[in-house]
Amino acid sequence: MCGKHRQTNRRGFLRAAGATAGLATVAGCLGEGSGGDGGDGGPTDLVMKTASETTAAYAMSQGIAAVVNENSETVRVDARPSEGTNVNVGELEREEIQIAYIQNWTADKLREKKPPFDDFSFQPNQVFHLYDLAWFFCTANDGWESVADIEEKSRVSPTPSGSGTAEMLEHALGYVTESYDRISIDYGEQASAMNEGRLDVGAGTFVNLSVEPGWLQEMKGTVDLRLLDFPDDAVSKMREDPAILITDIETAEFDDYAYAPETLRTPFLAYNFVVRNDLGYDAVYDLLSTMYEHREKLEGNHSLLKGLEDGEFWLENAYEGVPFHPAAADFYEEQGLWKDELTRGNE
Repeated sequence: MCGKHRQTNRRGFLRAAGATAGLATVAGCLGEGSGGDGGDGGPTDLVMKTASETTAAYAMSQGIAAVVNENSETVRVDARPSEGTNVNVGELEREEIQIAYIQNWTADKLREKKPPFDDFSFQPNQVFHLYDLAWFFCTANDGWESVADIEEKSRVSPTPSGSGTAEMLEHALGYVTESYDRISIDYGEQASAMNEGRLDVGAGTFVNLSVEPGWLQEMKGTVDLRLLDFPDDAVSKMREDPAILITDIETAEFDDYAYAPETLRTPFLAYNFVVRNDLGYDAVYDLLSTMYEHREKLEGNHSLLKGLEDGEFWLENAYEGVPFHPAAADFYEEQGLWKDELTRGNE
């Protein structure tokens, strides 16, 4: 075991068709100082990447970093913005970062070794759950109520190019149409792009299926924003697609939309943090123990981190076929949270 200093689930419902085993294990171990000083007595630096600067995910990562850096002498988290989950995985492969958040769409591709992850040399290990996002399409175009209203020359941004979310939304949109002009607009720029007529359809999200991020609130405060439902036939087909998870959201609790169906049928993704399997044991254990010990402080840095006050939330919606880092498995076992359905990575 690599630097181990302590020895001692929910069932991962996010699965792909035919996925019955984890990824191949890579031997070796990054030193405790990997990505930082650790080896000379200083704290281990852990670069954490989530999404772009305007997202709740990035703000949440900053909140996590603030709590860890204030309360740990052994690890230091450097939270940085990212171009998307696919990019995060590539940077893990090149050892440019140590912690990356991904979602079940990307996790499926990693597990099945699908392009662009078909020649990766490391085994991703899960660490903890961050949140769930319901993704939907939205527009300021008067009268539009469905993604079926998208036209051949409609300018559509299914989240910025390079994100795993974009691939999933493009896949979902393919059940209705493939005839549109694919453009790439950052989340925080969608409001102005719609207002200026540069964007017909953008992407929105409800965090944990119930909370509107700031950039979405800005969109509906800037334009008469309309939520686009999927047609019944497309919903039926997507519910049978093992690569997509569909949720039904009652929209009555959401105000100030120019149009919203009573029930919005839309895909959602579960976002968890992963690390390389060879990241040092102590770094992972100390990160989790510091966060967990001070978990009530996390909400003070970002309200959406409140979910981490509940120990079971840390293992919410684990990816089946993707093991947990041994240090994480030990930590959760010591807290009485580990479930037999979860998989422990090789040491």
